[in-house]
Amino acid sequence: MTSGVATAKTRTAAVAVPASETLPWLLSALVVGLVLYYFIGIDQGATSLFGDSSVIHELVHDARHFLGFPCH
Repeated sequence: MTSGVATAKTRTAAVAVPASETLPWLLSALVVGLVLYYFIGIDQGATSLFGDSSVIHELVHDARHFLGFPCH
């Protein structure tokens, strides 16, 4: 059975993170996001990693329709 005594919990102070440490992460996430947006939304298989095939287009075909991009 639990006791009815309430105990106070200590709170830890927030740690300030300088912008110089977060900026590289933010820029990296932005670049990755733009590359993904390009391959899913704009590319339509034009930039294929395997020659003249449309491998990239086929891999993201359903995602393109789900996100509202026309592809045909």
